[in-house]
Amino acid sequence: MKKLIAICMVAIIFIGNVFAQTTKDIVTEHYKVDGVCEHCKKRIEEAAYTKGVKHAEWDVKTHELTVTYKPEKTSADVILKHIADAGHDNEKYKAEDKVYNKLPKCCKYKKD
Repeated sequence: MKKLIAICMVAIIFIGNVFAQTTKDIVTEHYKVDGVCEHCKKRIEEAAYTKGVKHAEWDVKTHELTVTYKPEKTSADVILKHIADAGHDNEKYKAEDKVYNKLPKCCKYKKD
């Protein structure tokens, strides 16, 4: 009986450690990303899904991207660079003009 209790205690400690590591290894952050419509939303969210990203959601009204990812597999820099490469300026990176100019007319967010 003591052996069974000891095994159960070790299992509980092990499972607790695994869960604790999992929750610490995932971060959620918020970034401003320029865009104007639902087409932008789709493009931004798709660009944000790099390896290690668990969730990405961009709000059309607030222009805020909420991204949840594993820092050991990706970084905010990688995610935001992908978004700029898709044509959307953000807090860290600006989209190249040649990429921005290829966006559909409804997605043009820069004021001339």
